Amino acid sequence: MAFDSLHDFWTMNGHGPYVWTCYGVFFLGMAALVVGSLIQRRRVIERQRWQLKMARRQASAVTPRTNEGIS
Repeated sequence: MAFDSLHDFWTMNGHGPYVWTCYGVFFLGMAALVVGSLIQRRRVIERQRWQLKMARRQASAVTPRTNEGIS
């Protein structure tokens, strides 16, 4: 085994703080990317729904009416 005890594993011959800080920064960065992507995805979907709703309203307002019943 590379380390004789759990303490040796955590300290890694003096390199532990650097190694564990790098792991922490990496995982925080990955979590931020995931959360940011989910938020951005939700905003894009909401914007597309809003644009579709506006397009449907505009299309129904522009639709010409027929002159039924007028001779």
